[in-house]
Amino acid sequence: MDFSLNEEQKLIQQAARDFAQTELLAEVIERDDAQRFPKEEIKKLGELGFLGMMVDPKYGGSGLDTLSYVLAMEEISKIDASTSVVMSVNNSLVCWGLEKFGTEEQKEKYLTKLSTGEQIGAFCLSEPEAGSDATSQKTTAIDMGDHYIVNGTKNWITNGNTASTYLVIAQTDKDKKHRGINALIIEKGTPGFEIGPKENKLGIRGSDTHSLIFNDVKVPKENRIGEDGFGFKFAMKTLAGGRIGIAAQALGIAAGAYELALKYSKERKAFGTEISNHQAIAFKLADMHTEIQAARLLVYQSALDKDNGKDYDLSGAMAKLYASKVAMETTVEAVQIHGGNGFVKDYHVERLMRDAKITQIYEGTSEIQKIVISRSILK
Repeated sequence: MDFSLNEEQKLIQQAARDFAQTELLAEVIERDDAQRFPKEEIKKLGELGFLGMMVDPKYGGSGLDTLSYVLAMEEISKIDASTSVVMSVNNSLVCWGLEKFGTEEQKEKYLTKLSTGEQIGAFCLSEPEAGSDATSQKTTAIDMGDHYIVNGTKNWITNGNTASTYLVIAQTDKDKKHRGINALIIEKGTPGFEIGPKENKLGIRGSDTHSLIFNDVKVPKENRIGEDGFGFKFAMKTLAGGRIGIAAQALGIAAGAYELALKYSKERKAFGTEISNHQAIAFKLADMHTEIQAARLLVYQSALDKDNGKDYDLSGAMAKLYASKVAMETTVEAVQIHGGNGFVKDYHVERLMRDAKITQIYEGTSEIQKIVISRSILK
């Protein structure tokens, strides 16, 4: 088994690393403090091809593999998870879902703009009473013949205010349960579609998280993705790939915190020597390095499964479950290694610790990942 990256993958990794260092690092603390969306930075990411990485070049994408995407996600997430979550949603959920299941007309109209970053997309599944239980959709899309009328509320929507194109999951036929759910493309500015207040979050504070309200929103039939009743399957298949992106984000957060802790341990002195010379610190670093590498291999495995046309439901769930756990544990230890300095914002690690927590919650909580894994192994 060959674990080495090819030249193209190495170039993508380096380009993402350079972008994170030159474009994201300088103002990342300020953006977090002010909860400021990285508008200019996202625009530049789009120009470099990082917002439609896996999209076919005929729709304006970069035509890269999933492994290249996770390499880029890791590097961006080492510095700024608020930026990488925008990148993840646009790539894994919106662009991938549209390219895989959309009509040619939908791809021409929406995907060509989303893949270049000219527009940003949002994926709208969660509701006040339907988070992990995605089948309990209260948002309705009533079939009116040539259009749907959509009513309801979505919450925790990444890119909620910034997006132009929203993929909205809604219930058309309650009697059919999850087989009566549809996925609809709704454009910003459609009459009756309102954007609620921005959430004041623990972490990923630069990202744009809002509730969305739909009041008698008219959506043409040609904006439905797939056959009637395909919405739930669309959401689950899209999220299965999204988990690989979030696993890569978690991996990046962990690796970023580890790199900062390693550097700090070689500079900070206590008891007459650098703290890296104390076994208590050296062993923490050894554990962090080992767990991060284990998480990295799980993430790479899930990406390769997707690239090779294999089923990635299990490997993606395992990667997200483990990488998010490693992110949380590593960032806590990175703060500990920094001591008092770790508790203040200037040293970055406290932000990484706050950012890590969401990776255990969104796009399927760790408990949901365990359901996916256990069902797979107990078939």
